[in-house]
Amino acid sequence: MQEPVFQIFVYGSLRSGFHAPAFEYISRYFDLISDARAKGYLYDMGEFPAAVPTEDEAYLVGELYQIKKEEEFSWAMAQLDAYEGIHSEPEEGAIPYRRDLTTVFTSAGNTRAWIYWFNEPIGDQPIIASGDMLEYMRQQKNQG
Repeated sequence: MQEPVFQIFVYGSLRSGFHAPAFEYISRYFDLISDARAKGYLYDMGEFPAAVPTEDEAYLVGELYQIKKEEEFSWAMAQLDAYEGIHSEPEEGAIPYRRDLTTVFTSAGNTRAWIYWFNEPIGDQPIIASGDMLEYMRQQKNQG
């Protein structure tokens, strides 16, 4: 039986550099472990980024967090699931994201963490080649 995973990898609005209200929630219940990467492609969906898993050598840039109190993990993740639009009732609408385990790469080595993958077709949305949403947003702002 696998050990429970109490870590989460974030690449979008939950990252510290976004200063979004959701990050305040993350910082209350989770400790930042390190900057990190995970295999995936990142897309610009307009209002938000969308990540999809891959086996290619393409990486998402983000942060790895560990829950402060393991007994609060289920509750804390349920709040993040709600933020990411994950619903258990189909009549509540589409489920834009799904939460899965993934391998996360840090300077200290590889680990497992939860991640939110986009769960709908990407269409012809532009890819964010760097895999780094913060860098991409800075570039977009400088071009505008």
